[in-house]
Amino acid sequence: MKFKILTSTLIAASVLTLSVNSAFAETPEEKGLAISEQIKIRDDGWVDMLASMKMVLRNKQGQESIREIRMKVLEVADDGDKSLSIFDRPRDVKGTAFLSFSHTQGADDQWLYLPALKRVKRIASRNKSGPFMGSEFSFEDLASFEIAKYTYKYIEDQACDLGQCFVVEQYPTDKNSGYTKRVVWVDKAEYRMIKTDFYDRKNSLLKTLTSLDYQQYKGKFWRASTMKMVNHQSKKSTDLQWVDYRFGNGLTESDFNKNTLKRAR
Repeated sequence: MKFKILTSTLIAASVLTLSVNSAFAETPEEKGLAISEQIKIRDDGWVDMLASMKMVLRNKQGQESIREIRMKVLEVADDGDKSLSIFDRPRDVKGTAFLSFSHTQGADDQWLYLPALKRVKRIASRNKSGPFMGSEFSFEDLASFEIAKYTYKYIEDQACDLGQCFVVEQYPTDKNSGYTKRVVWVDKAEYRMIKTDFYDRKNSLLKTLTSLDYQQYKGKFWRASTMKMVNHQSKKSTDLQWVDYRFGNGLTESDFNKNTLKRAR
């Protein structure tokens, strides 16, 4: 009789525990959001960054063209990042400059200076899905990742190159986005975005971005040395090869001014 009573008590306790856990269990949407928030939190506080980048464009036959770019990026409190990209080579694009003001909510502000035309062109929100300087990266891809611009859904845990990854779907809230969703692989150890699949407005797989050779800077901030974007539909690809990351350079908002875009050096 005592055994039956003990067994009944244990079963009742187990049911109660399961009920309590279920009541506080994260939904896939909540877990997807929590993972994505950790991506931002763990990369907070780098202030500003300088880097050099080589952009390698390949057509579907594998022929390459190379562009050399200098980057300046500023972390902005309570808003998205500001970035300035300056093209140094080859000669036909030398002096081209791209300025981007990402925002935590609402449309980003972006401008492109074309020296051949000697004018600054504003990138309209409806054109943000267009290719950036002939690459497989769109203007939209160049904005900083901001939590409020997506809704989220955790899919599963999955093995990846850096061990175990969370797989999260991110759905853009902007009606002008070129994507219906992004599927992101985030490593569990450091919350780095290892791979991203981009789905077009027809919900077909369009592109895959793979980030490789992560290095840690200032004991906290992780940056990929290589980013490979493959367009599955056009069979073209673009590699971004990063070197000489430098943080804490004393940049200010005055270094990111559209009125001086023509004089960017």
